[in-house]
Amino acid sequence: MNAWIYLAVAILSEVIATSALKASEGFSKVGPSILVVFFYGVSFYCLSQTLKSVPVGVAYAIWSGVGIVFITLVAWVLHGQKIDLWGVIGMAMITGGVVVMNTLSKTSGH
Repeated sequence: MNAWIYLAVAILSEVIATSALKASEGFSKVGPSILVVFFYGVSFYCLSQTLKSVPVGVAYAIWSGVGIVFITLVAWVLHGQKIDLWGVIGMAMITGGVVVMNTLSKTSGH
């Protein structure tokens, strides 16, 4: 599987796991707790496969940056988390950083 597909699956799995972590209420609910463990496992496995061909700094920056933006959006939609203007600006900066790393940086490995 392509490293970038593994990275996308790692990000999606991490977002699902983090959302389930909120729903687990401190691991007191079995169903969401099982989802947390499973999807974090999938996420780290896919991230480890990504690291076979993508530099660790680049992969981690993308994984964490995109994950932050996605989980913030999920929290806004599913959990009613408020996002103010500064939050939106911060997420735009994170997204911009990921784009710059992927399109302009020579360290991205592609």
